[in-house]
Amino acid sequence: MKLLFSIIILLLLLMIFSQVLIIRSTNKTEKRKFRVILKQDSFEIRHYTDAIVASVHIEGNTYQKVASPGFKKLAKYIFGANQSHKNIAMTSPVEMSINDSLSQMSFTMPSGQTIESLPKPDDSKIQVHSTPAEYLAVLSFGGYSSDQKIKHYTSILKSLLDQKGIKHSNNFRYLGYNPPYQFIGRRNEIVVSIQYNESNKKNREMSILDKRPIKVKK
Repeated sequence: MKLLFSIIILLLLLMIFSQVLIIRSTNKTEKRKFRVILKQDSFEIRHYTDAIVASVHIEGNTYQKVASPGFKKLAKYIFGANQSHKNIAMTSPVEMSINDSLSQMSFTMPSGQTIESLPKPDDSKIQVHSTPAEYLAVLSFGGYSSDQKIKHYTSILKSLLDQKGIKHSNNFRYLGYNPPYQFIGRRNEIVVSIQYNESNKKNREMSILDKRPIKVKK
């Protein structure tokens, strides 16, 4: 009995140690650059700089149907399935735009890369292109993602923006930051492009960061 208990404790310690190493590695991964413009308990507004991304369209209308095949295609590209047989550093987050039939997954390319410097994908379905700078409303949640969670937090963010009168594109996207083998400290976000004018920041702050309670159904 003591031996079994010792083995269990040892396995738990090894798991905790491995998770610490994974979290450290995840924290070192390059992330797309942004500035936090406004922050509230429920959500925040960020300004993202322009970026180069590799994107692929996947037939499917759910997280479960899009996540695995989309990730595999893009992972092959950055791990050498390209005309230069070149490895490209992984960044985070992975972005997914889940639509009624044809969805999209994107990897942000490392900073310093250009469309010209990046190798052409072997898979013709993968497109390397630029994305413009944009203002995003962001709502974060933890744990493993699922279709139910994505729908739930999308609904919450939409409700918050509607209550505040913030105009948005209605194209809500999912951002995932962690590998599947990271069990703790997971980070997920729902984002949507919004209309925001920093030159009118004072008035916008008064509108968004006022003290009126926000009604949110959880």
